[in-house]
Amino acid sequence: MDQIKIGKFISLKRNEKNITQSELAEKLNITDRAISKWENGVCLPDANNMPDLCKILDITINDLFSGEVVDMKDNEKKLEQNLLEMAIIKEQRDKELLSIEIFIGVIVSIIMLACVFIASFVNMQDWLRVALIILGIIPFAIGICYAIRIEQIAGYYECNNCHYKYVPTYKKVLFSTHINRTRKIKCPKCHKKNWHKKVITK
Repeated sequence: MDQIKIGKFISLKRNEKNITQSELAEKLNITDRAISKWENGVCLPDANNMPDLCKILDITINDLFSGEVVDMKDNEKKLEQNLLEMAIIKEQRDKELLSIEIFIGVIVSIIMLACVFIASFVNMQDWLRVALIILGIIPFAIGICYAIRIEQIAGYYECNNCHYKYVPTYKKVLFSTHINRTRKIKCPKCHKKNWHKKVITK
């Protein structure tokens, strides 16, 4: 997926409609800086903004992903190509997110263990010892909650029984029994509670 091409296409269609970046940003309830980033090929519009953007510019989402107005006879072929590219991009981003999850987990664990170690073996007043342990626990708790959120949204969980792949709620992931990234959850399809492993592709 060519972000530069898509950016130029957004700019072209915006100018055809005689809409400034500021006006388009106002219609989408975002900053004009975000529009500038799209048009310069720095990033793609968020999924939430795409339907409204396409409506304003009078294009289809397939046109947007293609960076050009797609001929109707080539529409299905282009759509398949765009969907495949989007799946590849999502898979790459999910892998990156899961690597970040590990990094966060390691860092906050080191901070907490360091605080507990210092509080246990260094001579200090009791109130300072307690404060140091709390200081280690707070970033650990926040970091782990954030890491679990990353694990929830990156990739899918696959039911060991019916092999259905899905994204569970944060609450289900947070409170489920787990071994690494394999969690015991009730499957939304077969309704059986069993071990669901984390997978990247659907």
